[in-house]
Amino acid sequence: MNNLATKDIIVFILYFILIAGYGYWIYRRKKKASITASHDYFLAEGSLTWWAIGASLIASNISAEQFIGMSGNGFFVGVAVAAYEWIAAIALIIIAVWFIPIYLKNKIYTMPQFLKTRYNETVSLIMAIFWLFLYIFVNLTSILFLGAVAISGLVGPEYLHIIMIGLAIFALIITLGGMKVIGYTDVIQVAVLIIGGFATIYFALTIVSEKFGLGRDALAGFNTLLKEAPDHFHMILSKPDANSSQEYVNKYLLLPGLAMYFAGQWIVNLNYWGCNQYITQRALGADLQTARKGILFAGFLKLFMPVIVMLPGIAAYVLNKSGHLEVKGMDSAYSSILGFLPSGLKGLSIAALTAAIVASLAGKLNSISTIYTLDIHKKYFQKDLTEKKQVWTGRMIAVAAILISLLFTWDDLLGIGGEGGFTFIQKYTGFISPGVFAMFILGMFWKRTTGAAAVAGLLTGLLLAIFFNNYAVTVFGHETWLYTSFKTFENGKEIWQIPFLINMGWSFFFTVLVMVGFSLTGPKINPKAFELDRSMFKLKPSIIAMIVITLLILTVLYAKFW
Repeated sequence: MNNLATKDIIVFILYFILIAGYGYWIYRRKKKASITASHDYFLAEGSLTWWAIGASLIASNISAEQFIGMSGNGFFVGVAVAAYEWIAAIALIIIAVWFIPIYLKNKIYTMPQFLKTRYNETVSLIMAIFWLFLYIFVNLTSILFLGAVAISGLVGPEYLHIIMIGLAIFALIITLGGMKVIGYTDVIQVAVLIIGGFATIYFALTIVSEKFGLGRDALAGFNTLLKEAPDHFHMILSKPDANSSQEYVNKYLLLPGLAMYFAGQWIVNLNYWGCNQYITQRALGADLQTARKGILFAGFLKLFMPVIVMLPGIAAYVLNKSGHLEVKGMDSAYSSILGFLPSGLKGLSIAALTAAIVASLAGKLNSISTIYTLDIHKKYFQKDLTEKKQVWTGRMIAVAAILISLLFTWDDLLGIGGEGGFTFIQKYTGFISPGVFAMFILGMFWKRTTGAAAVAGLLTGLLLAIFFNNYAVTVFGHETWLYTSFKTFENGKEIWQIPFLINMGWSFFFTVLVMVGFSLTGPKINPKAFELDRSMFKLKPSIIAMIVITLLILTVLYAKFW
């Protein structure tokens, strides 16, 4: 750890002691209260406050793929990548108002349980297995790999594997305490994350101002970014033309301008925040008002996340462009900026990064153990599983999941480093998002949707996503009324690609058509349809106030950077 001063190591050790000590205290309190039922371990039923739910949502969401991947995209594209965060704020409003009441009224504790209750056992089992594979081989692996790469960039690349093991063990310790421990330690994790993140960007901006001869002035540093990289401060990218550079085309493929707001951006966010065990689990153990406030609080915090995870990337771009910093690849932008930080603050930044990684790993591990234990093991292997044995099984599955992810990240067997972290996750989750979201949205709000339609929708969504991503250009040509493809290069080979957010939009649209067609052959009202009434969606004044504040801030942000 030659790159760290004694102050940095002390700050990091204090962070570790704080999290571990607080987590153990929460665990002991829970134990003394004799709350050891499986619902407490998997859901922290009734014990999380709204602010703990909101903080836990953010701590679990903001991880290595945001710090490293989104900062890298900030370096490459700029503020346009903030759409993922800002549209998420609107998605969280939609989920708080319309999705959560349905989950809570029907006592839904897992997403496979939702599918079984609304459709049938087959749909539930297929998706339970699929989610387990996705969480282990895409999410856990990418978080662990990107996090270890980022931290090793500061303390020395020779420590990569030691850091991987350390992150895995740290996350596992928190996970074994259950969702209550995860939820409340996440409050401290998100505080460390925000304080460390804002401190990092403050010093990054002062470094920019210093390098350009403007003294130590963060505001001057921000104005320098606006001046030196004006193309990095546009939310909406215009469609490339014949005169566009290959670099610009690659940016558009990543974030296809206004078109993505009518297509994949909504599917990505609504599916992630509303149909994802990893996220919704935090709110499913609460009452409706607590859950709603927690989700809206998370939406409010999302508005500020681009400052923490994106601006360092733009600062790295400007410093690299002016010759004051060497950035080797966009995923190294964040760690390159951290290298400038003074001793003590570097330790705080590493603590913030570790907090984000560990919180996400712990949340993911808890979701894996919940789905496996409640939706697979208890149903198909040990139907008489006691409460105590359910918790024990969940813990063993968490250990197995982290060991598998370590195995696949040890030498980057999945090629996460080559894809770019943020793109890797979005791309592979994008293959199933259209079908999954279609199943959920129609299952919630259209009483005619059938189980056969759900299976057809799942398969159609996956096949269409693969088709549009890999074969559509070959079959239909470079440009149709559905899409425009663009030339790019992959491993030195020329290929034509459709922006994957556009692919997701069309995959979802045609999947819905297929599901509607299948459902029209069934009864007018499916016997398993949910009963909805207006009172479920009625909002209290405090909830309305939170929604209005979030929307007003979002309007100002888009007006500024359009």
